[in-house]
Amino acid sequence: MAAITAAMVGELRAKTDAPMMECKRALTEADGDMDKAEDILRVKLGSKASKASSRITAEGVVATYIAGGVGALVEVNCETDFVTKNDEFIALANAVAKLVAEKNPADLAALSALSLDGKTVEEQRATLIGRIGENMSIRRFTRFETTAKLASYLHGTRIGVMVEFEGADEQIGKDVAMHVAAMKPVSLSSDQVPVELIEKERSIAAQKAAEDALKAQAEGKAPQSPEIVAKRVDGSVQKFLKEVSLLNQAFVKNDKQTVEQMLKAANTSAKAFTMYVVGEGIEKKQDDFAAEVAAQVAAAKQA
Repeated sequence: MAAITAAMVGELRAKTDAPMMECKRALTEADGDMDKAEDILRVKLGSKASKASSRITAEGVVATYIAGGVGALVEVNCETDFVTKNDEFIALANAVAKLVAEKNPADLAALSALSLDGKTVEEQRATLIGRIGENMSIRRFTRFETTAKLASYLHGTRIGVMVEFEGADEQIGKDVAMHVAAMKPVSLSSDQVPVELIEKERSIAAQKAAEDALKAQAEGKAPQSPEIVAKRVDGSVQKFLKEVSLLNQAFVKNDKQTVEQMLKAANTSAKAFTMYVVGEGIEKKQDDFAAEVAAQVAAAKQA
């Protein structure tokens, strides 16, 4: 009987994306023969599991779960939009969201090691990859635990929002979550907007002011004083802060008032929110169909 080392198990897992224990069992059954062990796993998990882990997962779904003052928002990714409609894939995302809320894992590694229906989350993921034939990944999660209230909103399955709020009217919380999905603020208030975004906006405003100064000079107009230019730049930044902070945005259901004004009128306050947009920040593979056809035609001519 060949000795099954951790390196062998790791190599087989990299090839098949199968769970560690399944890899070890397959290697044991194959007496250490890597190719035979891979065949054994493909029989168990499906022939499409091999190499799935190297493929980009830019599609997917957002799932939410709320129970009292505990809630979770999770993004689970796959390769194609087709799989986002698969019942098993959706069920996995919903189960993971519930697990995050109930077990409070520290990070994705801890989440992957949690038990789910008799297996670990990682084993369930790998098994589903084998059945469906697409790579899948749990990309991120946010957990809320509060003495206040929670509300969530899903725009289809691609945009998910969770809001922490205080107030008697549950609908207000849902309205705020819907507003966030529609207007996509980057922070709750203007003083919470990330510094790098503010500096980027300031740089753009300064460049615009410089271009305007050159244009005025070319037209023979007197240049604006540095003080006026500085005020213009500050004005542009302040306008940007109002546009990207939730409380300062015009409320989607009534643009005559800001979200902050709407909340105050309803004796409600928003404390925090998280929004996930599926695939945000992931570089998708761009398939050039015309180029692919041309390459096939060229190859046929050379044959």
